Amino acid sequence: MELRPSEVTSVLKREIEGFAGKLDQQKVGTVLSVGDGVARVFGLEGCMMSELLEFPNGVMGVALNLEEDNVGAVLLGDDTKVKEGDVVKSTGRIISVPTGDKLLGRVVNALGVAVDGKAPIEVNDADLRPIEGVAPSVTERQPVTEPMQTGIVAVDSMIPIGRGQRELIIGDRQTGKTALIIDTILNQVRTGGGDPSNKEQVICIYVAVGQKQSTIKSVVEILEKHDAMKYSIVVSAPASDPASMQYLSCYGGAAMGERFRDEGRHVVIFYDDLYKQALAYRQVMLLMRRPPGREAFPGDVFNLHSRLLERAAKLSDAKGGGSMTALPVVETQEGDVAAYIPTNVISITDGQIYLEASLFNAGVRPGVNVGISVSRVGGAAQVPAMKKVGGGLRINLAQYRELAAFAQFGSDLDKATQQQLTRGERLVELLKQGQYAPFPVEEQIMFMHAGTSGAVDKIPTRAVGQWRSEFLAFMKTKHPDIGKELSGRAKWTDEIKAKLDAAIADFNKSFSAL
Repeated sequence: MELRPSEVTSVLKREIEGFAGKLDQQKVGTVLSVGDGVARVFGLEGCMMSELLEFPNGVMGVALNLEEDNVGAVLLGDDTKVKEGDVVKSTGRIISVPTGDKLLGRVVNALGVAVDGKAPIEVNDADLRPIEGVAPSVTERQPVTEPMQTGIVAVDSMIPIGRGQRELIIGDRQTGKTALIIDTILNQVRTGGGDPSNKEQVICIYVAVGQKQSTIKSVVEILEKHDAMKYSIVVSAPASDPASMQYLSCYGGAAMGERFRDEGRHVVIFYDDLYKQALAYRQVMLLMRRPPGREAFPGDVFNLHSRLLERAAKLSDAKGGGSMTALPVVETQEGDVAAYIPTNVISITDGQIYLEASLFNAGVRPGVNVGISVSRVGGAAQVPAMKKVGGGLRINLAQYRELAAFAQFGSDLDKATQQQLTRGERLVELLKQGQYAPFPVEEQIMFMHAGTSGAVDKIPTRAVGQWRSEFLAFMKTKHPDIGKELSGRAKWTDEIKAKLDAAIADFNKSFSAL
């Protein structure tokens, strides 16, 4: 077959004109070194801080050190799958987590990936939020004015928490910190009937950092048993996870909560606990060769917690009026609240609930130390009736603790002192509470008023618990109207007080201790 040059030329021209080449550009780098969950990467000049990097074998990393000739990245997976010389791809995306209603009832890891064995969570780009969010400014906030009821008498009466507040839970190990959190989650069923589609329902996010897997599992089982998982999210970063996942988990949980807050809903988030998060952060930063400071923590460990906790706020009505309440936990060593991390977090938060080991071991549970515990803004959000009753309670308890210390040295006590000791003993008994049994605020007001007014003084100390349960059953059946009046934010009037006093007197006539 004879080829004509003119035909070949025309075919080549046509092919060249119709050629549509697609240019695919990728930013790639090379692993210089890897070990202990940290990699140094060369060649990613345009890399951003906190950018997700894609390593081989499905391992992801986060850029934390942007140096002149290399990028320091912390790996979010098994570092044995990455080796020197591997190609690293830049994703162009800041580390983000999925958010929204689809996470409710699920257990997820620090990156929002389901780890509960159920179906994977479908993720849209619109649902992704960067884990590092900007805290609302002064003009975008409003004062704390709405109560955030925990259902725990000692807390709601004397150390109240408001929506948008940051209240620290502090104490040694095995003093009931996680139990206090679980009771608070269970009590939120009262805000919206446990229905997450109800805008009034408070959404609960429990971030478990550095905990044993068995502990996290038991918390999830308790929440499922009490039907509380449907309005809760559990972010699991157990001790077996890499330090990077433990450190990032709190920010991931905060991003999930901010989505609900910005939609005008109410969220309470628990960080359990920030001391373990600080230890994980210290480990990561020392491996990244950042200079250590006090107790080998990096210089920005205060900023680590302040930029996290400042994201909790009650937004202004113009921004939707949503709220995110933060209840961080810090574990102390031998009751040392003056240690580095505890003092840092105390200075950031709006008060603290101090759980004392000696009280807990003596059978006073929850073992709240009323002297050290304080709420700096919650009183403004407290139910007026509870504010009235709780004011007298704190004074009575403080006087009792002072007198009890002196009374053990002598038996000749005057009548007034004897009466204060008697009342104090009854109040301590009334404040004792079983686990997973939060009280509605109206019930708390009724029996705490009985305690502070002296109506329980003649009841034997051993029978106070029995008196309380029978009294509450009596009020439900015989005087439900009083409970309804107290459940709202009604003022404490002489009329309500007279009705309640009459009901207490009526019950006391028929009560007999077992």
